[in-house]
Amino acid sequence: MPGRPPSDAVVLFDGKDLSHWVSMSKKGETGEPKWKVENGYVEVVHGSGSLISKEKFGSAQVHVEWATPAEVRESDQRRGNSGVFLMRRWEIQILDSWENPTYPKGEAAAVYGVAQPLVNACRRPGQWQTYDIIFDAPVYEGDKLVTPPYVTVLHNGVLVQNHVALPCGGPKEAHLVEGPLMLQDHPGPVRFRNVWVRPLAPVSGR
Repeated sequence: MPGRPPSDAVVLFDGKDLSHWVSMSKKGETGEPKWKVENGYVEVVHGSGSLISKEKFGSAQVHVEWATPAEVRESDQRRGNSGVFLMRRWEIQILDSWENPTYPKGEAAAVYGVAQPLVNACRRPGQWQTYDIIFDAPVYEGDKLVTPPYVTVLHNGVLVQNHVALPCGGPKEAHLVEGPLMLQDHPGPVRFRNVWVRPLAPVSGR
C-alpha cells in the first residue's frame, strides 16, 4: 500500500478521482481525462491523451508510484512505456526495464534522451515502483539563463540521477520557471497511484 503524503504536499492523485488533471491530445486539445480509475490506481488509456496537472510547479519534490503489466508481451520500448514530464518539458522515463535491454537513455529512470540512470533499480513486472524526483527549476534574468534546471532521481529508494543538468536556454524558454506535471499517454497499460508534489524554494548559489 502507498505511504501517506507529507503534510505540505499537493496531492494530485489519491486513488479516488482525476479532479486535479486535464487530458491533452497530441494536438494540444484539452478535455476531461479518460484514463481508468479503479482500486486506488489510474491506468493509461492509450489514445485518450496525456494527463496534465491543473496546478503548476517550479522547484519541487515529485513523488510518483507506478507499475507496468505483470504479463510480459512486448520488449524494448514497447514494454510498459510512459513518462513523468517536469513542467511538460523534461521526461523521466517509465519503462519495464527488468531484464529488458534497450538504449541507455531510454531505460527506466533515464532523463529521456539526456542521461542514463546510474544503475538499473527496476523491480519485476507488475510490482509497484516509486520515483522521488528533486527538481530545481531554471533561473532567468530577462531572457538570459542564469542557472540551468537540475534533477535528482531516486528509483525505489536508489539514487539513479545525481544533480543532472537539463537542457534549457534561449529567449523562447525564458518563461519556463514553472509548469504542470504530465503523465504520458503511450502504448501499454501503465498504472499510477499516490502522486504528490512538494513545492520547494529555488536553490541559489550553485
